[in-house]
Amino acid sequence: MTMPRRITRCLIVCTLSLALASPVSGQPQWNNRPLDFSVRDSAGHDIGAEDSSGPALPSLTSSVGQAASNEEVQLGRAWLRQFRAHAPLWDDPVTQDYLESLIARLLPHSGLGNAKILVTLVESPTLNAFAVPGGVVGVNAGLFAFAEGEAALASVLAHELGHLSQRHYARGVARAEQTQIPAMAAMLAGMLIAAGGGGDAGIGVAMGSQAALLQDQLAYSRRFEQEADRIGLQAMTEAGFDPMAMVEMFRAMQRMASLQGGNPPEFLLSHPVTESRLSDTLDRARRLSVEASPRDALAYHLIRARALLAIHDRDPGQAATRLTEDGAPQASQRYLAALIDADAGKADSALRELDALAREHPDLAMLPVSAAYLAFDAGRIDEAIERSRRQLRFMPGYVPATRLLGEALLQRDPDEAWRVLDELANRRPEDPQVFTLLAEAAGRSGREALGHLARAEQLQLTGHIDAAIRQLGVAKRVAEREGNTRATTRIAQRREAFLGYREALERF
Repeated sequence: MTMPRRITRCLIVCTLSLALASPVSGQPQWNNRPLDFSVRDSAGHDIGAEDSSGPALPSLTSSVGQAASNEEVQLGRAWLRQFRAHAPLWDDPVTQDYLESLIARLLPHSGLGNAKILVTLVESPTLNAFAVPGGVVGVNAGLFAFAEGEAALASVLAHELGHLSQRHYARGVARAEQTQIPAMAAMLAGMLIAAGGGGDAGIGVAMGSQAALLQDQLAYSRRFEQEADRIGLQAMTEAGFDPMAMVEMFRAMQRMASLQGGNPPEFLLSHPVTESRLSDTLDRARRLSVEASPRDALAYHLIRARALLAIHDRDPGQAATRLTEDGAPQASQRYLAALIDADAGKADSALRELDALAREHPDLAMLPVSAAYLAFDAGRIDEAIERSRRQLRFMPGYVPATRLLGEALLQRDPDEAWRVLDELANRRPEDPQVFTLLAEAAGRSGREALGHLARAEQLQLTGHIDAAIRQLGVAKRVAEREGNTRATTRIAQRREAFLGYREALERF
């Protein structure tokens, strides 16, 4: 298949069962960095730790001097792990890289300093985006279908970053005179329980944004929405996006809410677009000016094509029709047609079209890397390796190409695959799919103990902490059998940390 691999898991009733503790020194980077939330300044000094005796966690600092607590960061990371275990995730490295780049563009203007934001993609056609305390941002495939331009998408992401910078979760529960962290834990657990209801409605509730926590304090939630709007509007403008895109997005949401009556998407229930909210945003947008963005907007339309195909994977023609009806650029329509051809087994024609597009738009890295993924999915392993390496010569470190290179090398040179994926795991310690591939590379290259260790990391990243601890037991036995004392020491350190993660939840 040319489309991204999808990971669909059963939605079940659950509660948070994973919390994070400090990393243990002396471990290999990819073993401790999933827990290293420290933020460093330009000189490399650690900043943001609130307690030198505890974990060095980031300070999600806003323009008004507010900061997320260590507990909020830990809670958000724990929630993300459980969400991964129970939600239908959309595994698309190309889209993931695009979203991370877009958020990185907005982040300096959002009042969050240099906070680490974790992005998760959800395979759902529902219009939704969400933000969770501690710097977790999620996006449904359906948001791409609704937002017809990059600035429209940026307006939603900037709004969600505004919620994070103003700590609306914590402020909401504080106003309700509840203990902040236990209350937030309970509400986040409730989001997962709601997901157990099944279907898109359950997923929508599970991913309800901060304003949904204040349903019994409507006036106060409207104030939060207004704050997030204002911060988001300023951020997107400073990042080079037209502020009027937020106004147009609100108008489109109003139309959707009107057409769907009493059953609009969850995003509109938690983010009601009132006339006063629209008027306030319009007034502010008119007073802001922005220079034309240097970014090639075609990149967004290519990503939108991928999202539409993910949504309409059973009937790709619907995705093509949607792009045509929306007047998308011809290049994006050709791109989608190539992906559809590849899914139909027409790899040769699809590759020719993607190569032609790459020559026409040489600055868009997602075009040649899409061709590399297409070659891999068609079973052309050597071609996929060559294309990935060629891409990395022009863009060293480009994550989609690096991941594909490592995956393709599993078929030809497992030892080299291990080196590529080990380096990638060091750079992406919160990416469970990288650890899945790393575990396979370790096993195929004779690193059996490290393979079990990598598998344990993948399990803890996806919320299966008990299974992760059991996997460490297997790793320990293998390491002892091999006489690998270094691996044995690392495994013991990780076991201690994993037990700490499980026990730390009692604080919440």
